[in-house]
Amino acid sequence: MKTTLNLNDALLTRAKTVAAQQRTSLTRLIEEGLQLRLKDAPRARAPRALPVYRGKGGLIAALTGLSNKAMLDAADE
Repeated sequence: MKTTLNLNDALLTRAKTVAAQQRTSLTRLIEEGLQLRLKDAPRARAPRALPVYRGKGGLIAALTGLSNKAMLDAADE
C-alpha cells in the first residue's frame, strides 16, 4: 500500500543513511520500525454486542411512549 508521510528532514536523512548502510530499502526500515513499535501495543477489541431483553412485558396499554410527561406520571404511580 502506498502512503505519504511528512517526516522531519534530519530524521529522513538519517533513516536513508541507515537503510543504505544495512543494504535495505527505506520502506523496509520504516516497516521494521513500525513492527517494533506496535509489537507490545494493545490490539483493538471487537465491539461487544449489547444485551437485548427478550422477555415479556412492555408499556402498559394506556402509554404510547410518545409523551415524556405520560411516562413520568406512570413511573410515579
